This record gives sequence, C-alpha cells and structure tokens, in this order.
Amino acid sequence: MGKNKNMVDINKNKILKYFLFSSLYFSEGLQWSIAIVIIPLYLTQQGISPGITTITAGIVSSPMILKFVFGGIADHYGRFGRKYFVLLGGFSASACLFIVGFIDPDTALIPFAVILFIAHCGIGFVDVSADAWAIETTTVKERGKINGVMFSGLFIGTGVGSFLFTQIGSNYGYNTVFFAAGLLISLILLYPLIFKEIIKFKKSPKVAHLVISDFKRKIVQLVALFGPISSISGGLMVIAIPLYTKNILELSDIQIGLISLIFMIANIFGALIGGTLADRWGRKHVLYITLIGSMIFTALLAFSNTWQILAVTYTITGFLFGGLFSASCALMMDITNPRIAATQFAVLTALFNLGEIAIGNTLAGTIIETVGYTRLFLYAGLIHGFALIIVYLMKINNPSKNH
Repeated sequence: MGKNKNMVDINKNKILKYFLFSSLYFSEGLQWSIAIVIIPLYLTQQGISPGITTITAGIVSSPMILKFVFGGIADHYGRFGRKYFVLLGGFSASACLFIVGFIDPDTALIPFAVILFIAHCGIGFVDVSADAWAIETTTVKERGKINGVMFSGLFIGTGVGSFLFTQIGSNYGYNTVFFAAGLLISLILLYPLIFKEIIKFKKSPKVAHLVISDFKRKIVQLVALFGPISSISGGLMVIAIPLYTKNILELSDIQIGLISLIFMIANIFGALIGGTLADRWGRKHVLYITLIGSMIFTALLAFSNTWQILAVTYTITGFLFGGLFSASCALMMDITNPRIAATQFAVLTALFNLGEIAIGNTLAGTIIETVGYTRLFLYAGLIHGFALIIVYLMKINNPSKNH
C-alpha cells in the first residue's frame, strides 16, 4: 500500500502523463526503424536476395495488422490493467531483440524472422495498451494534445532509430543494433513503473459483442469509412515522392534525404499544433482545415518542377498530414467504448492503416506507370474531397463545450 502511495497519479501531472505516452510511442518508433531500415540493410549486407529481404521485412512488420487481436486480449484481461500489458509487451520485445542479436540470419533466417516477429507482437501490445490507457485517463478536451505528443514520439523514435542504429550497425555490426534497441526499450519501460493505475473494469467484457454493437452506431460507421479514405493520399505520397525526386527531378541522395527529414519534422509540428487546435476548436473544424489544405497542396505537387518548390509544398503537406492524424485519432478516441478501448481503437486505426498501406502504398506504382506522376498528385488531392464529404455528414461535439 505504501508503494502505491509513492506512485505518481497519472491524472494529476499532465506533463509527466504526456511524456509517458510520448515515450511509449517513441519505443514503437525504434522498433519501426528496425523493421523498415535495419532489416533491409542487414540482410542485404549478408548477401540475402532482395526478394527474401522484403518478405522477411513484411513478416516482421505484419503484427501491426493484427492489433485488434492484441487489443482483444488486453480488453479480455483488462482486470490486470493497461500498464500490465504495456510492460509485458515491452519487456518481451526487449528480450526478443537481445536474443536476435545472437542469431546469424545468413544461416538461421527463419528463427531470425520468427523472433523478430514475436518482438513486434510485443510492441503491438504496447501500442494497443497505451492507446487504451490514454483513452481511460484523458478527457475529451485533451485527446487532441495527447495524440499530438504520441505521434510526435513515434516520428521522433523512427527518425532517431533510423539514424542511430545505422551508425551503430556501420561501426560495430548490425547484430549490435538489436542489443542497443533492446536496452533502449527496456530503459524506456522503467518509466511507466512510477505511475499508479486505477483499474476501472474488474470483469472481462464480451469483447466481440460490444464491438459489433458499437459498430451499429452511425458515427462509428462514418469514422470507420473516413479512416481508410483519408489515409490513401498519404500512402500514395510515401511511395511517389522518393521516386519523383529521383527519376523526374534527378536529385541527389543527400537532397532526397533532406526533403524527407524536413517532411518528418513538419509532421511532428503538425501533429502537436493540430492536436492542440482539435481540442480548442473541435475535431470537425481541424479536419476541415487539414483536409482542404491537403487537397490543395497535394495537387500543387503536380506543378513542383524544381526541388525548392517541391520542398516547400511537400513540407506544408507534411504539416497538414500531421494535424490530420492527431485530429482523426482524437475523434477515434472520442467514439471508442472505454470497456473495449484496446480492441475498438485498434480496429479503427487498422482501417486507417488499410487505406495508407494496403491501398495507397500498393497502388502508387501502378498509378504512376498508368497515368504518370502529375495525375497521381491530382488524384491524391481529389481523394481528400471524398473524405471531406464524410466529415460533413458527421455530428461531432466541440470538446471545448463539454463539461
């Protein structure tokens, strides 16, 4: 009991609370940098073919598609608390990363991929449990800000991991990267230990029944439709911009890297500012602003015939995308049933990922080959118009008017 009294009340110190959720998403960003940067570099260095390398990277990343499964487990055993699954998932991921450091993918590729898959499952539990914990401990008036700091943590973690781990890999060997990542994530997970958690639900909910029941609500259906449509454009840009800068503008790798870095920084500021404004002005107003702005500046990419113009236009697009992410996720939190927060929010964000990855990333190359870059940018801008129509149909209360 004495130990519990010495713990920090998560609702009485907003700065510590915001840093908590930002740090948890930072650890997720570290894991993402391993999946999208380190694995391709490491396996290529080992002489493994590009085809096998991309398959392995896809297998390692695939647990994020299964977030609703992790959410269902976390909700079913919610009586243990959200912090329990954050720690269980995070330390499991760290342990797997330490193990992977001893595995040579050149001679044991399957065990290498399987252990990293399990590590990513652990981070998946951190993700859904952190989301549910945030939903339970934040009011409607601060969910825009909390999503802003969470997305910022994710972007910073991915950027820091991409830079730091490549440096470690180049100087000390890529197997050392996994030890470093495991250690960093373990250190980050010491921070949640200082927080006291009040477990709200003692009984296991009927997760499937509640999810189905909640998805009968019109607002939930509209948000579920809005998610994939609003994210398609971002998925197209992730693939198209690097190809456009390399093949059409003929930029150097340094210039391309600089533009990508500026875009990521713009995402961070957009997420923070957009989340704050979503709490002050309301989700709908910020969604209108970011979608209309994204529609205009995404289409303007079609006329970016120099790297300077592209850098400015793409930076503004990145800022708007960051704001769109924060406002969208705040809205998803608002409509989520707290009893099944991990599951329902995971389903909604999975639909968001569906538009970005399964549709945007997958179709980008085909669209470029069929109609070219100019029309792709124009089509990407037009897609935001369909998302605007869905937002218009939503009935959303302004959080600043809630008491």
